[in-house]
Amino acid sequence: MTAPLVIAIDGPAAAGKGTLARRLAAAFDLPHLDTGLLYRAVGRRVLDQGADPRDAMVAEAAARALTEEDLARPDLRGPVADAAASAVAAIPAVRNALVSFQRRFAAEKGAVLDGRDIGTVIFPDAPVKLFVTASAEERARRRLLELRAKGIAADPDQVLAEIRDRDAQDENRPVAPLRPAPDAVLIDTTDLDAEAAFARAHAVVAERLAALAGRS
Repeated sequence: MTAPLVIAIDGPAAAGKGTLARRLAAAFDLPHLDTGLLYRAVGRRVLDQGADPRDAMVAEAAARALTEEDLARPDLRGPVADAAASAVAAIPAVRNALVSFQRRFAAEKGAVLDGRDIGTVIFPDAPVKLFVTASAEERARRRLLELRAKGIAADPDQVLAEIRDRDAQDENRPVAPLRPAPDAVLIDTTDLDAEAAFARAHAVVAERLAALAGRS
């Protein structure tokens, strides 16, 4: 029996991986999971308790209690959620608690999953892996536009600093640091609009699937 198709998409904040993941999921008729929401929801659960997201025991308990309903919370975006997510994501016990959630999600029908360790840790054998990135300055510009569109006032320099801080945390954490899988295809969206980025990603996935079909 052919294993369900898993497309793993990793990359830093505001690189466009979530948008690409949703569109690829629709194009290839697969479920989509934004795994970053798992860590954001865990971080929010910890904050709801008035606790520190760096508290490993509290964060692990929050991760084990996580439900799909938590992923629909309206407060999972923004600087506070970003910081909490990055803090809990650095805790090995939290990541371990969420591994099974992610693998179960894709077990039956396959999936497109986007995050920071999908191709390196969660699905290291995924047949299709993308690493989506962009310059810090371009990612900060996009994040600023998102915030302003929601009516949230933000300082450009602060947004850029937050992007760089998040990158440093994700790249230097001792467990599952952000990095491309050795066999991931790099897609730099710095100079690509949404349509061009999607066309590039779709072509990569289609080529990979065609190559796999040719081997079977």
